Amino acid sequence: MEKVKVVHIITRLDKGGSAENTLLTTIGLDKNKYDVVLIKGLSLESDMSAEEKTSLDGGLKQAELKGVKLITVPSLIRRINPILDLRTLFRLYRIFLQGKPAIVHTHTSKAGILGRWASFFARIPIIVHTPHGHIFYGYHGKIKTKLFILIEKLTAMITDRIIALTKREKEDHIQFNISKPYKFTVIHSGVNLEDFSKSFDNNKELKKELGIPITDSIVATVGRLVEIKGHRYLLDAARLVLNKIANVTFLFVGDGHLMTELISHASALGIKNKAIFTGWRSDVAQLINTFDIFALPSLNEGMGRVLVEAMAMGKPIVASNIGGIPDLVKDGSNGILFPPRDVDAMAEAIIKLLLDRELAMKMGKEGERISLNYDTGVMVKKIEGLYKDLLRKIRVEMA
Repeated sequence: MEKVKVVHIITRLDKGGSAENTLLTTIGLDKNKYDVVLIKGLSLESDMSAEEKTSLDGGLKQAELKGVKLITVPSLIRRINPILDLRTLFRLYRIFLQGKPAIVHTHTSKAGILGRWASFFARIPIIVHTPHGHIFYGYHGKIKTKLFILIEKLTAMITDRIIALTKREKEDHIQFNISKPYKFTVIHSGVNLEDFSKSFDNNKELKKELGIPITDSIVATVGRLVEIKGHRYLLDAARLVLNKIANVTFLFVGDGHLMTELISHASALGIKNKAIFTGWRSDVAQLINTFDIFALPSLNEGMGRVLVEAMAMGKPIVASNIGGIPDLVKDGSNGILFPPRDVDAMAEAIIKLLLDRELAMKMGKEGERISLNYDTGVMVKKIEGLYKDLLRKIRVEMA
């Protein structure tokens, strides 16, 4: 049986959620059925640390060992650059003409726009897109947002299927009239749940290493230190929490260009000794095991894969009621939701869980149960099922 050639495209292959999702998909696809190619930009905009790059290189080597062919397109960058964008469009067009894939599956906005139009011009039979969230609520201002929505609407016309990571994301796309409901499929982003077990017993050692008092509770978040993740608001909430409960440390795991600014903000709030920034870490699962509460103060979020990781380890969640987060975090069930930027509500939720350990434990157990629906294997099987359905439809139309 002849293999089906599938090309995946993503702008930045770093250690973010969309990149992890894409890499795990290409690795997981059945190589007896699919010939898989992964096209990526140089990811220079990601500002990765040396440790992150080493970890990413390991993932890329694993992909190659699993039979994934890697192609780098240097001109594929996140920011808008008409010259480089046109160069990328033509490069992708030539790659598709030469390779003749049956399916092109694009990821994130820039790769999604250029990749889908290049596929259309090259007459690729099946075009699939995974946005990994959206920015339709004005994060980039009204004019830019309207332009992005218009471009997405036009590009959706040439797309066979759009994969939303959550039901909420699908509903948002339909609400903004990006395309008709039949074009959308919900496939949750998968996580290697085996990596997030409770078998770690080095909490005391990690606390000592990080300079956290052994008697302190830990409220933590994991993610890149960028504006959209809302870390500044968590620091503001931390000050309110510490005014009522002194033995709490707030842990920020991740790297990014806001590191210095956030540390300065913590100092200005008078909580520098209670806010620890670890930088990027390879032992995220072990760190999560030490957390008492996982916080995600994002201003926008497609799904929040790190939520699944924390839930898999039985941690109660405090998170923004935004994007796809409510699909994972059921308010009052496995966590507490608060309006984005609402520092008082965030602090109140954290205090509630710190004071009510029984409730926190109950929420953690429910989150652990919910996380089982988000395994990588489940995600890959659903994507393969989608490909199979689309291929069957094409064959019927050609018959």
